[in-house]
Amino acid sequence: MIPNPIRKVLSTMQAQHVRALLMGGQACVLYGAAQFSRDVDLAILADAENLGRLQAALDELRAEVVEVPPFEARHLERGHSVHFRCHHPEAAGLRVDVMSKLRGVDAFPAIWERRTTLADETGCHWELLALPDLVQAKKTQRDKDWPMVRALVEAHYFSNRTEPSAEAVEFWLRELRTPELLLEVAARHAAAVVPLVPARHAIAAAQRQDLGEVARQLAEEERSERLADTAYWKPLKTELEQLRRLRLGDGPVRPF
Repeated sequence: MIPNPIRKVLSTMQAQHVRALLMGGQACVLYGAAQFSRDVDLAILADAENLGRLQAALDELRAEVVEVPPFEARHLERGHSVHFRCHHPEAAGLRVDVMSKLRGVDAFPAIWERRTTLADETGCHWELLALPDLVQAKKTQRDKDWPMVRALVEAHYFSNRTEPSAEAVEFWLRELRTPELLLEVAARHAAAVVPLVPARHAIAAAQRQDLGEVARQLAEEERSERLADTAYWKPLKTELEQLRRLRLGDGPVRPF
């Protein structure tokens, strides 16, 4: 069940026809991976028309920008997240974060086409980032995100393993982070393993039923993704610091 303040934000976005996809903690809850979230994280289309619709929704929610960067298309296109705080009585204090670019994830038009649409208990429909895209977006440098990646894929596996589609099996082989389950899938779906071996060292180890090597390869995958995420955010963090200094009037600011 979607809490009322979050429902207010999502219904307002829907009423204004904002092209936005729910991601982050609340999306994880809806996909069956237990995580409580007080925030709303949205991936949005950052063209002029959609940003105008988003502004109308934010005005209705009485949302104001908190922190940096300011709400400008150029910052979204660079990969920054813009942070808002709602003051509407039905969503008072709720934080809304919007992004238009996610590391390792396709551009918005592609992720919109493969989005997941869910209906809640009232019949309202919500648009979510597709599970594979959400999993990729969660591969960050933050410690809290990796248990969630594991939980998301496991939840999908346990819900669909009885009669899985070919797409589901491929998803598990590419994304499972539990060594024992990856071995189990590799043994049950041997034919699906063969074409994917070059794409993931852990799959090759699972094909050999080498539990220890699977665990080592999964650890290496996580290390590589953390390093890649750190490198991706390093220049963006520098830009944020420049924007903070500009806002405070503290010294010269390098343009970007």
